[in-house]
Amino acid sequence: MKILADQNIPQVADAFRDLGEVELMPGREIGPHHLTDCQCLITRTVTRVDAALLQDSPVEFVGTATIGTDHIDLDYLAESGIGFSNAAGCNAEGASEYVLSGLFALSKRKGFDPLRMRAGIVGCGNVGSRLQQKFAALGIECLVCDPPLEEAGQTRQTFVDLDTILRECNLISLHVPLTRSGPHPTYHLLNSARLQSLNNNCLLINAARGEVVDNQALLQLLNRRDDLHVFLDTWEHEPLVARELLQRVDLATPHIAGYSVEGRLRGTQMVLEAASEHFKLSSSWHMSQQLPAPIELDCTSTGSSLEFWQNLFQQHCNIWRDHEAFVAGADLDDSEFAQHFDGLRKVYPDRLEYERFRVRQVGDKSRGAVLTELGFHLAG
Repeated sequence: MKILADQNIPQVADAFRDLGEVELMPGREIGPHHLTDCQCLITRTVTRVDAALLQDSPVEFVGTATIGTDHIDLDYLAESGIGFSNAAGCNAEGASEYVLSGLFALSKRKGFDPLRMRAGIVGCGNVGSRLQQKFAALGIECLVCDPPLEEAGQTRQTFVDLDTILRECNLISLHVPLTRSGPHPTYHLLNSARLQSLNNNCLLINAARGEVVDNQALLQLLNRRDDLHVFLDTWEHEPLVARELLQRVDLATPHIAGYSVEGRLRGTQMVLEAASEHFKLSSSWHMSQQLPAPIELDCTSTGSSLEFWQNLFQQHCNIWRDHEAFVAGADLDDSEFAQHFDGLRKVYPDRLEYERFRVRQVGDKSRGAVLTELGFHLAG
C-alpha cells in the first residue's frame, strides 16, 4: 500500500511504516497527480480534500491529524465510500495551556490582573472545556456560550448567549469550529457590529479559526481604540495574513496554540489507529515511546499570587519568543511571508504539556492544589 502524508505531521513516516510505503511532501502542494497510485492520504488543514483532489484516485482512506474538518468535504467522502478520521481533541490540552500562557504574559506586559477578570468562553468543546476547567482552578469567573451544546441538552453546564458574553465579560476567548451554514454559523461570528460592542479594556483571544473574526473589521477597530488587547493565534487567509493587523495586535502567533509535543504526536497516533483499523493492519509505533522524562520547574511561592502564576507560565512557555519570530517577517512580500509562516510551524520548538512537569518549592498548599488541578505534578 502507498501512503501519501504531509511532511509536517510529526513522525508520520515512522508511525505509518508498518502499514505501507510512505511518501512525504508539503501539504499545500498535494494535487491529484500525486494520488494516482495512493490508497491512504494523511493531511493537515492546509490541504483541501474534495472531489477535485480525489476523483479517479484509488484513495480508500483519508486522515487529518487535526481537530478541524472544514478543509475536508465530508459529504463527498461518505458518498464515495472513502474512510475518514480526524484527530478531535488531540491538541486540546496544549491549546488551552497556550491560551493561559498568552493571558498571563500579556497581563505582565500590559499591567492587568486576569484573576480579577470575568472571562467569556465561546465554544465549550475539547479546548474550551479544558480552558474553563483551568479558569475555575485559578478562580477566574467564567461565562460559557455554546448554542449547539446547549441545544443538545446533554450537560449540566449553564450557558449564556453571545450578547451576554460581549456585554458582561472583559476577557473573551474563542474556541468554536468554522462553519458557514446551519443554525449557528461561526464564519465572522465576531463581525464589525459585535467587535464594536467589546467592553473597555477587553482582551480578545482567538485560537479557533481565523475566519471566526472579521480581521479587517478588527483592524479598523484597533485603529480607533487603544484600550483593547488582542491575542491572535489564527488568522484569515493563512498563510497570507494581514500584515498590518499582525503588527497591530498585542500578541501574534502563527496558528501554533495546539503545537505541544504531545498534541502533535497525539494527532499522529489517532489517525494511525484509525487507518490501522480501516486497513486491518497494525503498527508498532506509539507516541509514549517518543516522550522525554519528566522535567522539573523551580517556582518559589514568594510574592503575590499573580506574580507566582506569571512566573510559572513564563517558565513553562516563553510565548514572546513565538510572537517575535512571527512578526519579524511582517515586511516580507507575500511569497516570502507564506514560506515564513509555514516555516515557523514546521520547525516549531518543543513545547511540552503541564503533565510532563514536576514543580518544586511551591510551599503554599493552596497553590499546590491549584497546580495539581491544572495538570502539573508536585516534586517531592
